[in-house]
Amino acid sequence: MTRGSERYDGGRAAAPSGAARTAEAAGLAEVDVTSRGLPAWLGPVAEVARSVRPEQLSRFLPPESGAGRQSAVLILFGEGEKGPELLLMERAGSLRSHAGQLSFPGGALDPADGDPQTTGPLRAALREAEEETGLDPSGVQIFGVLPRLYIPVSNFVVTPVLGWWREPSPVGVVDSAETASVFTIPVADLTDPAHRVTSVHPRGHSGPAFLVGPALVWGFTAGVIDKILHYAGWERPWDRSRQVPLDWHA
Repeated sequence: MTRGSERYDGGRAAAPSGAARTAEAAGLAEVDVTSRGLPAWLGPVAEVARSVRPEQLSRFLPPESGAGRQSAVLILFGEGEKGPELLLMERAGSLRSHAGQLSFPGGALDPADGDPQTTGPLRAALREAEEETGLDPSGVQIFGVLPRLYIPVSNFVVTPVLGWWREPSPVGVVDSAETASVFTIPVADLTDPAHRVTSVHPRGHSGPAFLVGPALVWGFTAGVIDKILHYAGWERPWDRSRQVPLDWHA
């Protein structure tokens, strides 16, 4: 599978030939990308990672100039009491970017994560998830990577990393300055038409959204979830004309 200059051989993320420094030379741990041993229900999501094109996920794609701050998010699937579920978090209200929003764990790449064109985003997704939620990265199996997407309002170029929570570990708020809450949401709740709405921003633009208890998942996170559900064949018909403002719960 090829995503730009990244190459994944179906088992291990590998640097392109001619790379000045390999992960080994930089003293970085290897990062495996494999779909072996996944539960059967995750098969459709793994297929999405293999086949989906960037323009199928979003109209906002990374600038051709290469501008933008490289970042990554971890889209972590687990299995809970109600079946398949996703790990989400609420960002602290004091943050400069996307304050108070529900999101996947993730953030900007650090130099220590390695090459942003190869395995850097994979390490960043795991590192940020550990820092924000306290999860143990050793229990996460990375099984796919989606095409890089772009968030214009914050100038982030985001690599969505797909993970299977093979060995669940306790999670919670690690630093209240970054994270307000950490929780899992059943996939069945996300596919329930009663929880699906179209969010309307004060500036007029709209997009898919999900009602999660007293909160609303919208923006980049909701857009990615929406596309995964659609291309994995999990989407159920829902009323796209049902609109809510971003302050619907106020």
